[in-house]
Amino acid sequence: MKYELEIQSNVQTGFIDITQQVQDCVRKSGVQDGICVVFVPHTTASPICNENWDPGLQVDTLMILDRVAPSRLSGALAAHYRHSDGNAAAHIKASLLGASQTLLVENGKLVLGTWQGVYLAEFDGPRHRRVLVRIIRDAE
Repeated sequence: MKYELEIQSNVQTGFIDITQQVQDCVRKSGVQDGICVVFVPHTTASPICNENWDPGLQVDTLMILDRVAPSRLSGALAAHYRHSDGNAAAHIKASLLGASQTLLVENGKLVLGTWQGVYLAEFDGPRHRRVLVRIIRDAE
């Protein structure tokens, strides 16, 4: 089953909880057991699965990613980026996190740990983002 989520990010950099929207896709699909693939067709955003309880973890994650790939205005490395659009750091962060997540589906629901959620990580917002969701039924 194919679904597309339309997400408007309202931050330059941050995490948007899309857990419920992805779960709604699973419910609509009617698939009881299988996999759910979440794919972001953008080069400056990524889907992630991480803790959904402590917002401090999101701040920590963004801080570490900014140390690895400093944004244009922060850090000595920023002056050395060759990407002409000025958002090289956003592209690097998205590359590190990847463009997709594969999640299990059991009994018609996403299999997530107690504290896990699904997020869209935005690195070059605010922007209109598409999140593609595919639900694949087990062959058993």
